[in-house]
Amino acid sequence: MNHPAFASNHVAVVTGAASGIGLAAARRFAGLGMNVVLADLPGERLDKAARETAALSPHGPDSVVAVAADVASIGSLRALEQDTVARFGRVHVLMNNAGIHGSSMFGAQEEWEKVFAVNLWGVVNGSRIFAPAMIGHGQPGLIINTGSKQGITTPPGDPAYNVTKAGVKAFTEALQHELRNTPDCRITAHLLIPGFVYTALTAQGRTEKPEGAWTPEETVDFMMQSLEKNDFYILCPDNDVARPIDEKRILWAAGDIIENRPPLSRWHPAHAEAFKAFLTKDRPKIS
Repeated sequence: MNHPAFASNHVAVVTGAASGIGLAAARRFAGLGMNVVLADLPGERLDKAARETAALSPHGPDSVVAVAADVASIGSLRALEQDTVARFGRVHVLMNNAGIHGSSMFGAQEEWEKVFAVNLWGVVNGSRIFAPAMIGHGQPGLIINTGSKQGITTPPGDPAYNVTKAGVKAFTEALQHELRNTPDCRITAHLLIPGFVYTALTAQGRTEKPEGAWTPEETVDFMMQSLEKNDFYILCPDNDVARPIDEKRILWAAGDIIENRPPLSRWHPAHAEAFKAFLTKDRPKIS
């Protein structure tokens, strides 16, 4: 049974919906009979995604719309919310999913600012703009923010991305705390933490899905199952990494602080063997 927010004729807004996880989610929501707003940068890719999504809706093409929006612009997000409410009256599911990669520690300032504007401010502003009216209409609803394991274990290689996804985690935790302490609020927040998913963002020139990757559809399947259970942390496995390995990687990262190891010790030559040994041990129980 799906979460009550996914009822037929309810309304879902998905950012970054022209491809990848966002498109897979929009298609799933449309198939459930929801009214769906696909938000992304303007162009044929977004228009094509909306046409394909509309074909899955039992209510016909008028129940699915494409809205050109740039999540890096707070004005664009406000317009998206106003347009959605004008069309459909209210919003039950907001999926802040848009995201980009691309930074180096001492790279161009513009790279960092763009990643922050999309990945972090897009989520913060989207949540803050949509949430008050969602709370106000009194019906069950969800705010799903797409994070990343890179925001938890922060591997070397794309520091701006890691910082923004760490921020999405902290923000979404704070958002859920606020929502659960708001009287009569029926909206909950959730953090989607994908594994390795084959999308345009992760393809890196590949034209076929690697064996280790999940498809966006598999990720959305797992998300929907987790939301049925009201999970906050939707920690997705993939074909290479099962949940026990993710748990140990997360524990090791937290242990850098507790054990006073160097930061990112998982990738530090002096701690490489200790990390390998840690992976073979039973995960310690947390009381």
